[in-house]
Amino acid sequence: MRFNYATNGISLTDDLKQITEAKLKKLDKYFQDEQQARVVFKKEGDKARIEVTIILDKGVVLRAEESNEDIKTAIDRVEDSLARQVRKHKTKLQKRFTDNKTIRFEAVEDYNVPENKEKNLENGKIVKTKEFGIKPMNQEEAILQMELLDHDFFVFLDDETNNVNVVYKRKDGNYGILIPGFEK
Repeated sequence: MRFNYATNGISLTDDLKQITEAKLKKLDKYFQDEQQARVVFKKEGDKARIEVTIILDKGVVLRAEESNEDIKTAIDRVEDSLARQVRKHKTKLQKRFTDNKTIRFEAVEDYNVPENKEKNLENGKIVKTKEFGIKPMNQEEAILQMELLDHDFFVFLDDETNNVNVVYKRKDGNYGILIPGFEK
């Protein structure tokens, strides 16, 4: 696995790099090809936060983040979370990416984390802005991606209509989709 690091309020030591790489390289057993991981360390009050993003072929993203007073504990938890994601969705990923029993992925371009921008509104403020690339996919792929990220919703570009859609998880366990409509 190849690593790209970013920090905010935490100094990146060789020891911290070695610990992180030793933990995350355990995930290599799930992939045939070498993957690229984006690791972000942040200081949040008295806690350290680690965010790890691994972008796989066809735009699939594995992502986990953890906070703890002890950075090593946060690293352990992130590694556990990513391994759980892969194991949970291994069958779906295998069906999607390969005909054999080994998951095959290829790394894609670097994942850039934009800076957060703060904007004031009348009844509160936007405290985080996130920019991300979207690529064409079908609804099943969008649901898989949402589940991999462990999010409640996922924005994607419908590969048939070329419209930006949102798939979301409903309280009853089913899924919903938001399709833009234009008023006449």
